[in-house]
Amino acid sequence: MVKICCIGAGYVGGPTMAVIALKCPEIQVAVVDISVPRISAWNSDTLPIYEPGLDEVVKKCRGKNLFFSSDVEKHVSEADIVFVSVNTPTKTQGLGAGKAADLTYWESAARMIADVSKSNKIVVEKSTVPVKTAEAIEKILTHNSKGINFQILSNPEFLAEGTAIQDLFEPDRVLIGGRETPEGQKAIKALRDVYGHWVPMDRIICTNLWSAELSKLAANAFLAQRISSVNAMSALCEATGADVSQVSHAVGKDTRIGPKFLNASVGFGGSCFQKDILNLVYICECNGLPEVANYWKQVIKVNDYQKTRFVNRIVSSMFNTVSGKKIAILGFAFKKDTGDTRETPAIDVCKGLLGDKAMLSIYDPQVSEEQIQRDLSMNKFDWDHPVHLQPTSPSSMKQVSVVWDAYAATKDAHGICILTEWDEFKTLDYQKIYDNMQKPAFVFDGRNIVDVAKLREIGFIVYSIGKPLDEWLKDMPAVA
Repeated sequence: MVKICCIGAGYVGGPTMAVIALKCPEIQVAVVDISVPRISAWNSDTLPIYEPGLDEVVKKCRGKNLFFSSDVEKHVSEADIVFVSVNTPTKTQGLGAGKAADLTYWESAARMIADVSKSNKIVVEKSTVPVKTAEAIEKILTHNSKGINFQILSNPEFLAEGTAIQDLFEPDRVLIGGRETPEGQKAIKALRDVYGHWVPMDRIICTNLWSAELSKLAANAFLAQRISSVNAMSALCEATGADVSQVSHAVGKDTRIGPKFLNASVGFGGSCFQKDILNLVYICECNGLPEVANYWKQVIKVNDYQKTRFVNRIVSSMFNTVSGKKIAILGFAFKKDTGDTRETPAIDVCKGLLGDKAMLSIYDPQVSEEQIQRDLSMNKFDWDHPVHLQPTSPSSMKQVSVVWDAYAATKDAHGICILTEWDEFKTLDYQKIYDNMQKPAFVFDGRNIVDVAKLREIGFIVYSIGKPLDEWLKDMPAVA
């Protein structure tokens, strides 16, 4: 029986291994993590992450051929294939601070694998890592190998949160990179056979190690670039009276461009886009390519600009001050159908409003109060370290209250900011909300999901990203 072990029971490791266990009943799959609370959650009725369809998959396989354990060394030593899916945060100090990936967790995982292994193993990079990580890991393993043969593969994940299970069931492609030696090719075939249980062979792409590592960074950079492109257009649309939805619809009709990832918004979030682009920038700089580095930097600059612009629009619309005013924040996750708040634009928007002394009342159907308070008090990049190494939960912010209902959030508020496109926000009773707000009542729609004409009819002053401006807003400066 083939045994697979995955180090890291997070957003990538948990769902990926659960689907492998479901689709390959004859393979024994163990997911291991040093965090005991996290493993306990995977073994409970309340999984540590929310992802549509994940519950069913885990419950079908758990205890049969899918196991969650904190006994890391036992399962690693028994496994034939070891997936490594640990955090690779952006460095905050030292060489490459603010851009380079911090491979501390990766390196300690590699040393532990070398330490406990008694048989040959295939080691698979599943975390998003910078190009050439495989080479470094290979060196650590071979220098500590005690005669054991290790083959390194790169198998980057291309999951989108909110649709991760569907993406695993029917992937666009599975990418496997390995050495071009006979042993390397044999290792590639072994992993290809695992995925081949349910993925058509023509969707499994085999490349060299560097191509696989770089493809992941490139894919995320291209997606983020599309969002920044349409967001840059949204600023121009507001200035000229064009409607960004009409512009992106027209542009997306060109089959060479296509319609996906062309929705203007308050900005992109998620654990990968910014991190991967910063990584790409650092790799370009290290390889003497400053022009290429500057090109990709601009994608992040436009994203930051969009968030700043949104905050400035709110403050300038509300008589240039939000001090002491209650503002309802609807949505905190970085996108709908996930409870993930990593790099969510809501953090920067809320911090901007708090900087102007606003009183925030936040509602998100999937994000806990503890998580919101932690996000608002953490330093940049802290989120990407394991929970037990993050700063301890701070004293909660006085200016922030977290409520469990949109109507409670908006009661007596001066303004509403929609920061996540949850479907329930489209069907709220906005007349009821308006009646219970301070006047003039403002709606700042950071996701373009409300019916602007209907809201204006009720009496709201509405700002929608990239849409023709309300009369009220026309004389206000867009960026302070």
